[in-house]
Amino acid sequence: MSEGISLPKIGDSAPDFKAVTTQSGEMVFSEWQGKEWVVLFSHPADFTPVCSTELMDFARRNEDFKKVSTKLIGISVDSVHSHLAWLQNLKEKMGVEIPYPLIADIDTHVSQAYGMIHPGASATATVRAVFIIDPKRVIRALVYYPMNVGRNVEEIFRLVTALQIADQFAVATPVNWTPGNKVVVPPPKKVDEVKERESHKGKDYLYQDFYLCLKDLPKV
Repeated sequence: MSEGISLPKIGDSAPDFKAVTTQSGEMVFSEWQGKEWVVLFSHPADFTPVCSTELMDFARRNEDFKKVSTKLIGISVDSVHSHLAWLQNLKEKMGVEIPYPLIADIDTHVSQAYGMIHPGASATATVRAVFIIDPKRVIRALVYYPMNVGRNVEEIFRLVTALQIADQFAVATPVNWTPGNKVVVPPPKKVDEVKERESHKGKDYLYQDFYLCLKDLPKV
């Protein structure tokens, strides 16, 4: 890691901050978040092709994120005036209106707090970072992408959903999990729990071994 970069970690409290956004003027992040989940994502620069495709796809999925109590918010080191001009351009030229706020981080204080500027990639622009923050303002996942590779918004939505399911039902999710698939039962920690788990074999659990059992979630 380049000297001087401090990256927040999973389980850390998300740094709080004040910033100007395209929707609310100056805001305090924790007050804006309220009791919802947040996907905070950075983009290298306004009026750039890959970033434009990402903003538009997040916009198309905005209602899906809202249905799982998740707010979207973007950030770059551009000015609010640049952000507003870009959003107007996307609306006029691409027919897509961006419904979530963009943070103007000209002095980079938010980007630095979240480790979004990597000098090896660019000394002045944010890389493509994604932070998933839960309602207690704890960082639950973070993903970094290089500047020349666009993100997969469907995967970000899947990750948010998986985290929420894991919390709600005290389970884990297996590889390639999507809603409706079986989930992983937490592994046993005592001999009695191993025996108890074997009693579910062929009934409640898809039993592959004592340490690997899957089950369906309750029907809602």
